[in-house]
Amino acid sequence: MVDKYLHQDLTEKIIGIAMEVHRTLGPGFLEAVYEEAFVYELEEADLKCERQKEFCIRYKEITLKKKLRCDLLVENKIIIENKAASDIAPIDEVQLVSYLKASGLRIGLLFNFGSKSLEFKRRIATQ
Repeated sequence: MVDKYLHQDLTEKIIGIAMEVHRTLGPGFLEAVYEEAFVYELEEADLKCERQKEFCIRYKEITLKKKLRCDLLVENKIIIENKAASDIAPIDEVQLVSYLKASGLRIGLLFNFGSKSLEFKRRIATQ
């Protein structure tokens, strides 16, 4: 028997929605275009979505004035980072991990709408 991973049903639904956005628009648009279409589809699926959600950064005993801003937060559980590039770069994955660390959330999805086929990565933060 295969164990379900954290928020599996939700992440699968989000990935399916991202595939629909990519299938409909294809590559070549700006990241903001994909984000707007993605939000539309998430809301059509009755998923709560926050755009450009900010998170505070803790450094030792202080909270820094600078905040991190992720592209999307879905159902207060999943951080989504969207890209529209030729490939997912290692720095994109590091950025997603930083969002998870700052937010205290465990699951992040990184989507690249810029390639011929939708690329995505799922990251789980260790706590």
